[in-house]
This record gives sequence, C-alpha cells and structure tokens, in this order.
Amino acid sequence: MRVDTVYENARFLTGTKESVALAALNGRIVALGHDAAALSAKRRVDLGGSVVVPGFHDAHNHMAWFGMALDDVALSECRGVDEVYDAVARRAAETPPGGWIIGSGYDQNKLVGGHPTRQGLDRAAPGHLVRLKHTSGHMTVVNSAVLERLDLRNVPVGGDVVRDEDGSPTGLLREQAQLMLRPLTYPTPVERVVRGLDRASERYLAEGITSVQEAGIGGGLVGETPAELAAYQLARERGVLRVRSTVMVAASVLHDLDAGARSEARFPAEEPSALYGLDLGMRTGFGDEWLRIGAMKLFADGSLIGRTCAMHEPFEGEPDNVGYFQVPEDEIARTIAAAHKAGWQIATHAIGDRAITVVLDAYEAALKADPRRDHRHRIEHCAVLRPEELKRLASLGLIASPQGRFVNEIGDGMRAALGPGREPWCYRLKSLLDAGCVLPASSDRPVVEGAPLLALADMVRRKTASGVVLGPDERLTPAEALRAYTYGSAYAAFAEKDLGTLEIGKLADFAVLSADPTDESTLDSIHVVATAVGGDIVYERS
Repeated sequence: MRVDTVYENARFLTGTKESVALAALNGRIVALGHDAAALSAKRRVDLGGSVVVPGFHDAHNHMAWFGMALDDVALSECRGVDEVYDAVARRAAETPPGGWIIGSGYDQNKLVGGHPTRQGLDRAAPGHLVRLKHTSGHMTVVNSAVLERLDLRNVPVGGDVVRDEDGSPTGLLREQAQLMLRPLTYPTPVERVVRGLDRASERYLAEGITSVQEAGIGGGLVGETPAELAAYQLARERGVLRVRSTVMVAASVLHDLDAGARSEARFPAEEPSALYGLDLGMRTGFGDEWLRIGAMKLFADGSLIGRTCAMHEPFEGEPDNVGYFQVPEDEIARTIAAAHKAGWQIATHAIGDRAITVVLDAYEAALKADPRRDHRHRIEHCAVLRPEELKRLASLGLIASPQGRFVNEIGDGMRAALGPGREPWCYRLKSLLDAGCVLPASSDRPVVEGAPLLALADMVRRKTASGVVLGPDERLTPAEALRAYTYGSAYAAFAEKDLGTLEIGKLADFAVLSADPTDESTLDSIHVVATAVGGDIVYERS
C-alpha cells in the first residue's frame, strides 16, 4: 500500500501506547510503529525527535467571540480603573464621534478601584458609545450614552442593573440585563463572525488545537446571530474554519415542532414533546467530521468571580448575596426534560452549588421519566461541587466540564468569593476522575488564555496567580491532564471514535511538541513545533 504521508523519528504518545511512526492516508491513520515506517509513501516527514500527541480538543470555548474580540480594546492587563479609562480614551481618539468603543477582558478582582463606572467612561470617551465586557462574559459596563438608549424599567428576569447609593445606575449590567443591549448590537454581521472564526482558527492551530466545542450559538448571552451556524458553514466552505467544530445550540432557539399553536413556543410546555429542537428535527449529532451540532446549551446561573451564581450559602463578606438563577428553576427542569426526551445531549451552565443541585434534580427526573443509557449530559463549569453532589453526578453518568486554567488566572477571585471553607469544592478535577467520571478539559476562552499547554501546567499545579495552591487534592498527574485535553474532550462530544487518541482508523490530527508533556519538569518550557489536521501539517513554528 502506498500512503500519503509517513511521519517518523518521533515519540508518538498515542493515548494507548508509544509508537515510533505514523502513516496517514486520506486524512486517517492507517498504520503505526514499524508497520508505518515500512510503508511506501508519497511523502516522508522526519520530525526530528519531537514528541507527538493527539490534537488538543477544547471542550468548552467561544471561538467566534474570541476571534472577534481581537479587535476590542484589550483590558486584561489593566491593574486599575484609571488604566481602563486611559485605554478607552486612546481608542476614542481614533474613533469617529458617535461610534462604538468596545473593550473586553477586565476583571474587577484585579483592578484597583473595582468595576469601571459610566461616569469614568463618559469622561474617557465623550461623544461615543462605550461597552466594556467583563472577562467572564456575565457582566458589561456601559457609559451614559448607552444607558440613555435602554429601557431600564423593564430589566429581563435573571439579571439586574447595579445602582449606587442614590439609586442611579452605575453602568454595570449583570447577566440577562445585558440582553437590553441587543437592539443596539444584535445581530452580529455574518461576515464579521466568519472573520472571527478565521482569526481564532489560526491561533488555535499554533497552540496544537485541532478540534473544539463552541459553547453556545444562535441566541442567549453568547449567541452572535440567528444565522450563526450559517457563519460556521460559510467559514468551512471558504477554508477558514481550520479546526473541527462541534457547536452547542442555545436553548432559547429550540422550540416545539408539533403543528399548531405550540410550534412557536420558545420554551417547552408542561408536557414535554418528543418533537423539540431545531426546524426539520435537527439535533445532536447532525453534521460531519468538520462541523457538527452538539449539545443544547442552557444557562442556569451566572458567574463565581462576579458573585452572581446561585449558592446555598452567601458569598464571603456579602451576607445578603446568594446569587440568582438566570431562568426560573421550573423552566430549567422543563427545558431539560423536553430536550432529553427529544434525543438531545444537554450541556447546562451551572457554577454555584445551589444551581448544581437544581440541575442534578432536573437531570435525574428526566432520566427517570425517559431512561437513556448513553446520554452524556453535561454540567458546564460545575464550579462549586459539594461532596454529596459529586457522588450523585457520577451515579447519573453525567460529565462535568471544568476549566483547569481558571485556577491560575481567576483563582484568587474565586477564593475571595467562596472563603476557605468552600475552597476544596472549587473546580474539582481529581475527585471527578476518582468518582469514575470521564474528565474533559477546556478553557472557556476568551474568559482566560486558552493555550492547552498552559492549562496542562495549571491542572497539574493548581496554583493561583498569587501562588496559593487551590484545592491541592484536585491536582492531576501530567498524563491525566493530557488525557483530559485529548480523549476526555472527544468523549464529551461523542467523538472518541474519530478523535482523542492516535489509533488506526481515526483521524490523523496531532500536535508535535518540543518535549514530553507527561514530564512535569518540561511544562514551563514546552512549545508546539507543528500541528497536523487530517494528516497534513497546517502549522509550523517559525
């Protein structure tokens, strides 16, 4: 047999065993080891003694949002609100009057002075419309010119407008209150989404990422346009969707498909229908190896560092604040029941421990009413997981999707919100493995820096930016972290038959690394040498 390419002179950490060579034909692996090296090939590639691992798979990211945010005023490195205002003023100086100034990535936990305010933004950018997105995506600060265009008398349920002592809005919109901006900013033009996917794909390949799961399209807080799936399809047709993408569909765009009055219902009726989803009955699994519909994405609550997630007990230092749900609790249960009955995989954002309890109750009820053996329903983030709820999650066969990178970048803010008594429950990793769960890995990018090699180090060390080890019992071995970022993430998308390990018959997607990522001593110096998708090198380090 004459194959397309033989890759050799490397250590292949396949996920099951080590190998010395890999042969690819028509985008898939057809031989490994000495069998591969012995084959005739159109091309032979000497990898110079590098280490090869399965392509990294980010199980929860926002690729379009990240790509488009590269045009925003970058605020993640600001250390005080005055630096934020200065950055806004610089952008305003080059923006025509009346134009938008969009910034992203600020974190009030890292800013001297806390959240920016409308008054400060008014001074920094007079005559402009200003919107600054919090790094979590769960809050936004706007200036007075934007506030004047909003109907503050009708704040959506599941959100709030923060006000100062005299009752005036500070400019901070939290959770569902951000939807009031939609008439001014939505929908995002499809061409802009395509450009964002193009720019994000380029960055991802440089980091060894070959496949991702997009955590919400089409509606809700993270959707960019009702035609968002069309944007992905267009990006693919143009060749600029360079990483394999499984897209989660926002719960708000699913509806009953029965004929009659129920067909236009946004949320399911009291009695779930087996016909619930997207038009034509499309649901989880529709698509191919490049672009697939994944889970339904549902938001239950908010943010830990923003102190809006639903908690059983108050946040540290705020005795009256236990957070809140983004939708009514009974609506969470109805939506999960309907989507489960209709055959969807479900991914529910739940961060606070009370939100996790409510979501577990909903999943348990749905599975009892309509048993399904291999559902792979998920809890996204699953940030504050009590011991008793960990056992229940495992017994229901659920997948928790935490973000190990959070510990480093926003871990100090999470510790401050929880207090020492609840720190051991925060963004668990090892406990999930010990309970028998399959553990995926992800970034939630652009909430934090999304390079997998950075995340591997954080999953192993669990150190916050201040150097505190957050949950020492939750540290993984390097091998466990690597498996989470490859096989675990593929499993969470029902994609493990094609991705996650380097085995005969699977897609030839892999990352070539400068050193062994399962050796902890290399984690501070390792880098991506090259990335291959479908057997072809698509990125090479200069």
